[in-house]
Amino acid sequence: MAAYMPSGSAAEAGFTYLGVLLLIAVTGIALGSSATLWSTQSLRERERELLWVGSQYAQALRSYYRSSPGVAQYPQTLDELLEDPRYPNVKRHLRQLYPDPITGCEDWGLVHSIDGRITGVYSQSEQQPLKRTGFAAQWSDFDGLEHYSDWQFVAEKAFSETPSAGQPGLTKGAGQ
Repeated sequence: MAAYMPSGSAAEAGFTYLGVLLLIAVTGIALGSSATLWSTQSLRERERELLWVGSQYAQALRSYYRSSPGVAQYPQTLDELLEDPRYPNVKRHLRQLYPDPITGCEDWGLVHSIDGRITGVYSQSEQQPLKRTGFAAQWSDFDGLEHYSDWQFVAEKAFSETPSAGQPGLTKGAGQ
């Protein structure tokens, strides 16, 4: 015996199928949009973390320099920020060596002085930053830079202050 099917069932099944396909397409678009939004938000958070971590390194480098016994100098390695070898007792300028928040790697680009000592760090990422303006005064040089690797966290900038009215470009302690 043949199964009885009402005449509208095939048409209704087709419309239901199209409705399910449309629902899947809309859901896929919504998920794609939320993934893009999540990715952008995640990158913004890593940028904030890079600014914080970079500031920690710059301040630690400055602390190392300022607390030098005798001739002021910067460290030869980042490890010297964890345990300053110039003192008999443990002296720390940094709690830990932080990874680069953008690349996730332990390797930082290093800014060296003329004598080869480390005066700053930077991310090795060539990715374009989302943040282009509105940096804190000490990092205002980052405005408009094209890559994260251009954001150099140098010890001198860690404690720079607003220039005096009569002396544009001078920062307190810049010659130290």
